[in-house]
Amino acid sequence: MNEYNEYVREVFATAGDIVIKSMMGGYLVYFNGKLIGDICGNELLLKRTSTSDRLLADCELRYPYEGSKTLMHVFDRFEDTAFVVELLDGMYAELPEKKPEKARGKNK
Repeated sequence: MNEYNEYVREVFATAGDIVIKSMMGGYLVYFNGKLIGDICGNELLLKRTSTSDRLLADCELRYPYEGSKTLMHVFDRFEDTAFVVELLDGMYAELPEKKPEKARGKNK
């Protein structure tokens, strides 16, 4: 895990539980168990929700990989803890619940 990932984890941890998992050359960012975005290189890309569209209206939309949905390229704006909490709490409420994992290798 690199310095940028640790920075994101530290800043977002003020709002709740943050898990960053390595995936296909990048990293997936989870907030309280829900996938909220990706880290590609040293760039944070967050999913689009009503809250992120409103609070990050000036962010550039990008495709992190071919065939993906557009995500919001977020640059430094994390010094304001209240902003981070509002953003992540709003996104969490708007994102769908995690789908239960199917049992693997079990035939009934």
